[in-house]
Amino acid sequence: MTLKFKTVMLNWLGRLPLELVLWVAGLTLLAIAEPEGHGQVHHFTFCPLANMGLDWCPGCGLGRSITQLFHGNLAESFHQHWLGIPAVIIIGLRIITLSQYEWKKNKNRKN
Repeated sequence: MTLKFKTVMLNWLGRLPLELVLWVAGLTLLAIAEPEGHGQVHHFTFCPLANMGLDWCPGCGLGRSITQLFHGNLAESFHQHWLGIPAVIIIGLRIITLSQYEWKKNKNRKN
């Protein structure tokens, strides 16, 4: 690898809208995931409360709720976690805001 190639790659990576990419990737992965019913499958989790054996956690089920919502199961989505629908709305608005910002930034860069 030449120094010029490394510099170009670092500049390109520096301009990458990381937050936008992560939100879009996260929602895409949740949208293509297989939906599970409430308490249907035990899975690996990073949640410290669930790993300590506690049944209640304020965030557990949010991803499953979003997956159910993307598959059109509104009632199951609400049953998994009541914040799933507001989370999709808030993340969607954040994606729109970040996209508009990136659009304007690229438009000003070309002028």
